Amino acid sequence: MTTTTALTAPARPRRTGAVRGLVRATLRLHRSALWFWLMLVTVAAGALLWLYGYALDAAFAEFTRAGCHEGGVRRACEYSVSDFHSLGTTEAVGRNLIGLVPLLTAVWAGGALIGRELEKGTAQLAWTQSVSPARWLAAQLAVPAALLVTGTGLLTLLHRLMWDKHAALWGSMGTWEWQQSSYYTANGTLSPAYALLGLAVGALAGMVVRRSLAAVGIAAVSLMTLMSVLGDLRPHLWPVETVTRRAGYPQVTGMVVRDGVITSTGSRVPDPYCNYTECRATRDVVGYFRDYHPASHFWPLQLVETGIVLALAAAATAAAFWLLRRRTV
Repeated sequence: MTTTTALTAPARPRRTGAVRGLVRATLRLHRSALWFWLMLVTVAAGALLWLYGYALDAAFAEFTRAGCHEGGVRRACEYSVSDFHSLGTTEAVGRNLIGLVPLLTAVWAGGALIGRELEKGTAQLAWTQSVSPARWLAAQLAVPAALLVTGTGLLTLLHRLMWDKHAALWGSMGTWEWQQSSYYTANGTLSPAYALLGLAVGALAGMVVRRSLAAVGIAAVSLMTLMSVLGDLRPHLWPVETVTRRAGYPQVTGMVVRDGVITSTGSRVPDPYCNYTECRATRDVVGYFRDYHPASHFWPLQLVETGIVLALAAAATAAAFWLLRRRTV
């Protein structure tokens, strides 16, 4: 009689368990940043909810009592009394906190998330614990990315609710312009997109220099440069509308891109500051033009820029993985 002994190979650890372990480790290691993020979202959300639920109504009631909406000129119309002051202060808090997220994310990602881990050898230690470098970096980026998209998405929705209520109350009398950069970013899909770009740029900076302080500076400067370039490019991301007028510049509401004069040949030239009869005749001016984006162009402009920002974030992320793979092979 023979005895057959079955040898059972040891069970391989499940990938899902390893992934959960990486997620927990990332959250535990960066718990201070997590608490800061939760505090920032709470403060900004509280400010926007207070605006939506109380401050806009209170300020408009004061505006109405002063007769300002009927064209009256009174002291209350100077927006210096208590309800207007509280409205402006609280609105600035909520909007500016949203605007700070990309820069804060880039600085944190470059300095603490990646740069410090590589500088102190924490990342290298994790790679010896059956965690591949690629999976380590994926967890380092995926966890904050999920939190950033969730938080900024919530704040964007609240800001949009507040903005729509402001527009419904004030209408054409409102003092907030949709094309102003901070409002434009906070009202659409750009807030989460720029947050992800900040995360990707910071991670790439940390991967390049592998020093926390140097990565902080490089990440901040790189992100601000990218945001400045994209801001300058913004008016040119969608075809403009043009209005003309024979005498004087046409009045438009929206994002003005360019204006100038029209000659008898139909040529359009930049503004020669020619607004009186003799100058018009000398320079052969027969009319004026103005290129602009009306409010209906908000979403086309927003979505095109969002696509560009996400493409840049994906490119920076891919560059970080490529650099990691090159250094660890």
